[in-house]
Amino acid sequence: MRYAILSKGDSKSNALKHKMMNYMQDFEMIEDVEDPEIVISVGGDGTLLQAFHQYSHMLSRCAFVGVHTGHLGFYADWLPHEVEKLIIEITNSEFQVIEYPLLELIVRYNNDGYETRHLALNEATMKTENGSTLVVDVNIRGKQFERFRGDGLCVSTPSGSTAYNKALGGALIHPSLEAMQLTEIASINNRVFRTVGSPLVLPKHHTCLIKPVNIDTILTTIDHVSIRHKNVNSIQFRVADEKIRFARFRPFPFWKRVHDSFISSEEDD
Repeated sequence: MRYAILSKGDSKSNALKHKMMNYMQDFEMIEDVEDPEIVISVGGDGTLLQAFHQYSHMLSRCAFVGVHTGHLGFYADWLPHEVEKLIIEITNSEFQVIEYPLLELIVRYNNDGYETRHLALNEATMKTENGSTLVVDVNIRGKQFERFRGDGLCVSTPSGSTAYNKALGGALIHPSLEAMQLTEIASINNRVFRTVGSPLVLPKHHTCLIKPVNIDTILTTIDHVSIRHKNVNSIQFRVADEKIRFARFRPFPFWKRVHDSFISSEEDD
């Protein structure tokens, strides 16, 4: 089994990474950061997001596992004291692969049809560079839906619906549904300007095209990565053809994660 381990970088996560590598060496596993079969993140959900972006070019060939050294995460479900058990499971078990949908962004520019393509595991947002009002036309399935005015827009995956999307009042969507969710960030609604004012859940076969109105520069965040785009013609969002693959060695129910993250308390334990 070829593996790669990414650490959050703090002393606790680094120590755990070295401990796991020693275990793996005992089990004759091979460290291969270029072409791993399994990618292990040690830290939290942010570390797994970094691992995803590092290996997003080979999603069909590798699976991800998260070990959390802080609070329970939506992607990182193994505890530090369980790492020896995890390595034994990796060595002796044929793990179950669970696939989650991803978000595709295609940014098109006003110069010779140039475009860039990106994948997001959680969400992508778009705002203006200087914090001024974002004015864009929202097109769904090739037809104009609305002209949006406000702070920005957030487009999330089902697994990312529990992150920034939830803080914006969006719905929580189970990752078995191949969909994306468009949520407004502080929209302007008055007697002159109107938006739908509600999150939109779009299925896989729907495309959302956002066209800036009199805006030269757009600031996007793609998970934890911020990118400044100049001379943007449009940004297209859709459910990606690729999926992220998680290696599962035990049940990790989505709704239990939601409950444990947002509802349960120390008094429940």
